Amino acid sequence: MAGRWIDHWEPEDESFWQRTGRKIANRNLLFSVLSEHIGFSVWTLWSVLVLFMGPEYGIDAAGKFFLVSVPTLVGAVLRLPYTFAVAKFGGRNWTIVSAALLLIPTILAAIVMHPGTSYTTFMIVAAIAGVGGGNFASSMTNINAFFPERHKGWALGLNAGGGNIGVPVIQLIALLIIATAGAGHPRIILAVYIPLIVVAAVLSAMYMDNISSVRNDTGAFQESIRESHTWIMAFLYIGTFGSFIGYSFAFGLVLQNQFGRTPLQAASITFIGPLLGSLIRPVGGKLADKYGGAKVTFFTFIAMVVASAVILAGSAAKSLGVYAAGFIVLFVLTGVGNGSTYKMIPSIFRGKALQAVARGGDERTQLLRARKVSGAAIGIIGAVGAFGGVLINMAFRQSFLTAKTGDPAFWAFIAFYVACIAVTYVVYLRPVPVDVSHPRAAYARV
Repeated sequence: MAGRWIDHWEPEDESFWQRTGRKIANRNLLFSVLSEHIGFSVWTLWSVLVLFMGPEYGIDAAGKFFLVSVPTLVGAVLRLPYTFAVAKFGGRNWTIVSAALLLIPTILAAIVMHPGTSYTTFMIVAAIAGVGGGNFASSMTNINAFFPERHKGWALGLNAGGGNIGVPVIQLIALLIIATAGAGHPRIILAVYIPLIVVAAVLSAMYMDNISSVRNDTGAFQESIRESHTWIMAFLYIGTFGSFIGYSFAFGLVLQNQFGRTPLQAASITFIGPLLGSLIRPVGGKLADKYGGAKVTFFTFIAMVVASAVILAGSAAKSLGVYAAGFIVLFVLTGVGNGSTYKMIPSIFRGKALQAVARGGDERTQLLRARKVSGAAIGIIGAVGAFGGVLINMAFRQSFLTAKTGDPAFWAFIAFYVACIAVTYVVYLRPVPVDVSHPRAAYARV
């Protein structure tokens, strides 16, 4: 594909970074955030549309949980090809294409969103909305290449956080529509987003760049697959991002079914958690830059266990206030964990590269290779993490089918968070060997 290409890109070179790199990187970050933001809104579109689906649609609670899990699953799968599309076509070029693709699910939703449409049709159109989930992977892979190691935590956190805010924004728009026009006018949401998608695609074409050094490298992909840390981090990311996106899809339905809230009442609370979780994500990255991603991730998972226990206490007491407060705190913690885990990924591979340099390898070659492998790993980790959102919704579906409450699901989530605590400590936080040639020394300070 044609497009603007940058042939020389050395963000780790401080003079290059101060002279030209920072300005270019920040410009690409800005428009990457815009496209990813709208992508997240489209991805979570059906978590909002189900609030408009009253009894006349003939879909029960279990059916709605299953419906909102479909775009989550498709988005998770698409994250892998979207990751490598950046290397194949260029970050700018693929951002244009991925933004334009968002028109398909929004236009289709505008056509089918009315009582009488079959459940199968809703499932198909919801599945197509999964393209919005792919935008995150390509955006993160692209921005990872633009920034130096010392700024990656903040940059990746800002990029992801700005994208994540697409979730509460579309929920706020839905709240406004339900409060003013009523629950019978879901198409207004699509009328808002269709022109925004066009604007995002045009601005990406005008102001973004491609980096020539980020070329398709099957060796990097294969190495990232063979690397155990890719799968360890994917497991941890299920706990952070999988929780964030899963709860974002499910929160409104849980409030409606467990506490009997109306669509308007549910929508008035639903947006708060995703909003705070999105805003805090860059802070999670910044904390990881300062204290180390593994340490921040470890304590975040501990706090997530406590927040989940508060939710169970609120359920037992039938207190909507305690339940919602615990849920919102849990959202905030997922945001912190999202930022800290993504900081860990490039740090791990950079540490291994520096270890190779200490053994006599060429520094420039090893660092470039680390950037490519970490970019490939980001795509895999993002895809697996997003699949966690499917597990969250399916757990809630089964929980409400069998117990008419979300409590069994939260007990399962607590068990998983405890496993994440153990993995983070054992792999990344145990005392480091003095011998710098030891494998653990390569990622001891991630």
